Amino acid sequence: MIIGTAGHIDHGKTSLVKALTGIDTDRLKEEKARGITIDLGFAYQATANDSVLGFIDVPGHEKLVRNMLAGATGIDHVLLVVAADDGPMPQTREHLAILDLLGLSRGVVALTKCDLVSEARLAEARAEIRALLAHTLLADAEVIPVSPVTGFGIDELQRHLALAQAQADLPAAHADGHFRLAVDRCFSLAGIGTVVTGTAVSGRVALEDRLLVTPSGKPVRVRGLHAQNREASAGHAGQRLALNLAGVEKSEIARGDWIVAEPVHAPTQRLDARIRVLASEAKALAHWTPVHLHLGAVDVVARVVLLEGQAIAPGAMALVQLELDRPIGALRGDRFILRDQSALRTLGGGSVLDTFAPATRRRKAPRLGVLAALELPSAAAALQALLALDQAQGVDLAAFMTLWNLLPDDRERLLQAVPHRAVNDGERRLAFAAGQLERLTSRIGETLGAHHKRAPDSPGMTLEQLQRAVSAKPSANVFTLLVRELTAGRSLERHGPYLQLAGFETALQGNEQKIWERLKPWIGEGGIHPPKLSDLLLRDRTLHRDPVVRLLQKLARMGKLYAVGVEYFILPQHLCELAVQAQALAEKDEHRRLNVKTFREATGISRHLSMPLVEFFDHIGFTKRDPVGRKIRRDATAMFGP
Repeated sequence: MIIGTAGHIDHGKTSLVKALTGIDTDRLKEEKARGITIDLGFAYQATANDSVLGFIDVPGHEKLVRNMLAGATGIDHVLLVVAADDGPMPQTREHLAILDLLGLSRGVVALTKCDLVSEARLAEARAEIRALLAHTLLADAEVIPVSPVTGFGIDELQRHLALAQAQADLPAAHADGHFRLAVDRCFSLAGIGTVVTGTAVSGRVALEDRLLVTPSGKPVRVRGLHAQNREASAGHAGQRLALNLAGVEKSEIARGDWIVAEPVHAPTQRLDARIRVLASEAKALAHWTPVHLHLGAVDVVARVVLLEGQAIAPGAMALVQLELDRPIGALRGDRFILRDQSALRTLGGGSVLDTFAPATRRRKAPRLGVLAALELPSAAAALQALLALDQAQGVDLAAFMTLWNLLPDDRERLLQAVPHRAVNDGERRLAFAAGQLERLTSRIGETLGAHHKRAPDSPGMTLEQLQRAVSAKPSANVFTLLVRELTAGRSLERHGPYLQLAGFETALQGNEQKIWERLKPWIGEGGIHPPKLSDLLLRDRTLHRDPVVRLLQKLARMGKLYAVGVEYFILPQHLCELAVQAQALAEKDEHRRLNVKTFREATGISRHLSMPLVEFFDHIGFTKRDPVGRKIRRDATAMFGP
């Protein structure tokens, strides 16, 4: 069990820890000289059942709250220290507010310096403490008068801590999930190398495990391990650990970093959370307020983006997004504290909901629905609620499992317990509610049917046109998969780049078929070098430009040929040949882009054709122009093949 001290400066926290453990946690020369705790101190005490209590002694000075917060991660039991002569003081109140925001509900109050006050003052101090604790999670905490100088009350306090440890099933409560340790110290020892210490907040670790430093991603190997100040072969969450790491220099790790298993290495610079502003604040918390975010052992500057309302009143709670000035490690459920821009006072705190937070549409109702789902207490309930939202983009399963820090077996059990349909979207695997994709395929058919009704002479819609027209769009890969299923089931038919409902037919009327039979061989004889429209008209003086243009445009809508610019019309098989060559050239290019000059030289087509052709490719979604060139977006054969 990890016990953390809290309280005002000079109320006797360090003396009390020494009386309990025999260890002076003030290790720095300056701490000895000034008689105050400046940085975190650590002590350990063996218990009767051969386990070890770990003590984290934190500074009590108002200017050192930052260091106090670095030690608050992973505390299981609070040891709130209040001097009987002073009673509750400013840092007593601030530390207590911080502990409350961190959700710490188990603890004890040590009423120190009781040998220096009268019984009346002792009773008065008890009453002050009870009033202070009344509206916090520590409202029922026992108050034990002690004196480290005389030894009064120390045995009683030790019995309380021993009982608390016996009642706490800490290993079982913390063992779930991949390993995460919040680094609060990093140093180098001669002949040993780099050592980090911290409290493990989840999972297990063993010698020779390979882990990562978050946020840098630096790979490390555990070549030595101490758990609760004892050499060990393994450690688990709920313990103070010292890890001797191979593969990393001391300069590459700092307080605030995490040592994690690879599946939960997910640095973020933006996270969504629910926060509570302290009731003691003088004014509401406004949008875009600059703050210091303390999460784990890190202190990072952030901005508060309100996701609901115009401000958060003192004592109120609200959803926010925190935009950080640099990446950190965090997962759902991590508790944090917010302090003001000058780091002089605590504003509030909260709990992380989503570390894969979007930068846009973050205040919209669908996004707030996602956060409501993520606030549910279990991964199964959250996944069910997310699927019920019928999000067109589905649920990214890898991100969800990482966010909830689920081990492989837990992931499988979750997926078996929650009905869904999973499909691949490139490297991602997305989950959809049962029946959701079937409803979407129905909308695809309805959209295409409406298009046929509006434009009966149109050959249909390209994949891109259809996707733009369908509301509630999934990703391009998922949409393509659904269309592929519809064509395989013969509900849709593909004609070149066009999709149409099965059974739909377009036809030429009257004299149009005769003119087309005359023009088609002339257009086709050039292959990938089609004649210009003006050259076609010169072959037969009885043909007039306007009727021919209308016919060729109708044929283009029917998918019989392609209109490239205003002067060129190309048969599908020849355009497919050009597209295949374009794709091959782009794949050979060092930037994987299509260069117009290279394309023209490789195919031998004219300058007059090459420019409208690549612009046509852009228009129909085969290519996309960027500063480097033209990127191929679709497979040529799949898009233009028969």
